[in-house]
Amino acid sequence: MKTILVTAFEPFGGETINPSWEAVRPLQGGQIAGAKIDVCQLPCVFDASLEHLYTAIERVKPEVVIAVGEAGGRPNISVERIAININDARIPDNVGKQPIDTPVITGGSAAYFSTLPIKAIVNALNAAGIPATVSQTAGTFVCNHVMYGLLHYLHQRNLHQPASVVRGGFIHVPYLPEQAARHSGTTPSMAAEMMTAALKIAIESTCKNEKDITATGGAIS
Repeated sequence: MKTILVTAFEPFGGETINPSWEAVRPLQGGQIAGAKIDVCQLPCVFDASLEHLYTAIERVKPEVVIAVGEAGGRPNISVERIAININDARIPDNVGKQPIDTPVITGGSAAYFSTLPIKAIVNALNAAGIPATVSQTAGTFVCNHVMYGLLHYLHQRNLHQPASVVRGGFIHVPYLPEQAARHSGTTPSMAAEMMTAALKIAIESTCKNEKDITATGGAIS
């Protein structure tokens, strides 16, 4: 049976809850599209988040890794296309580190693209009535740090084990309603149950589509 690792973050930035973890937590131990789901919470800390991620990958040995994080202020599920090799933190992380213009991986590639079927996921979410878009930026905080570190790790791993390629990528979720209410009456939000449903659909789409689809529904070669 395939195993899919889904990660999320602890609260950060003064919040007492993180929607990514609330959405991911119910998936633990379940089965979706014939795959077993294992979840892991990451610290919202530069470097330490990657150490926790890599340990989880070695423990679980998944075929797919989907990292999930909070993007407060965004109105929908954001399926990330690209991670860049830069840390540029607008606020400190949860241990007070605030790197400015430093690389995620010294000597690493400038960027990595998600290896998830991002457009197939977005199409499936929208078809299910869940607002979703492809996002062209994962930011420069710990979410991008984890996405880049994940894709760099998988790239190196897949070079040495091409017979068993592991795919990975990142999905951002909005604030929960209770978070949005504390910010302003117009801040977008989404219920945790809808986010969890969205992640289930994303997993199903990933299992179904080894390759992504074009805007017209054809496979991308």
